[in-house]
Amino acid sequence: MLSKSQARMFFFGGTIFFSSIFILLTIDTLAKVDERQNVDLLTPSVIRGKEIWDSNNCMGCHTILGEGAYYAPELTQAVSRRGVQWLTIFLRDPAAMFPGQRRMVDYDFTDAQIEDVIAFLDWIGKIDTNGFPPEPDLRPPAAPVVASTATSASRPAYFDEVCVACHAVGGKGGGVGPALDGVAKRFSEEELHRWLADPPSVRPGTAMPNLNLPDSTRTELVRWLRTLE
Repeated sequence: MLSKSQARMFFFGGTIFFSSIFILLTIDTLAKVDERQNVDLLTPSVIRGKEIWDSNNCMGCHTILGEGAYYAPELTQAVSRRGVQWLTIFLRDPAAMFPGQRRMVDYDFTDAQIEDVIAFLDWIGKIDTNGFPPEPDLRPPAAPVVASTATSASRPAYFDEVCVACHAVGGKGGGVGPALDGVAKRFSEEELHRWLADPPSVRPGTAMPNLNLPDSTRTELVRWLRTLE
């Protein structure tokens, strides 16, 4: 059992020791702030995007870096998860991407404002957050992997940036829309062109929006989809 003087020494010694560790860790953290925040990538576009984020109170629904509300998705890694093209389409018309599901307001952003918002989110995503946010522990069961005759090299970049958010191929992708394995056996080339040109006109009430695809993009997608037998 410690005497009163020993207990006092133990208390003061422990306080000084752990306080010193805390101070050293604080100094080390502050010294790395600029490096970990990618200050050198803080462009005028990123700053404008932050101003748009603040002026529209986006944190009233979303979180970034763990700060904000939890009504809408966490956006720290939005660009790496969704890609620039998908986010651009979504911000132009949020309701069109998920009819009847999303409650995000259409802010009528200009193309320049959309670029700035995405630049800000891209900058946020490149901050060293030690792995935050983590991958969710709970996920829907993975769909069974189905062999496909298409090679990954032939897969259009547009599919990986936009379409994969809703559609799966080989068991990988979103589950909002149908899996596209075997789509070449179900639809002709002409039918695929008609569908991708204007889905609501082919099937009124469909959840798939009209993405206003350029002819070259639509042709590339159809050519690839025709290999999924």
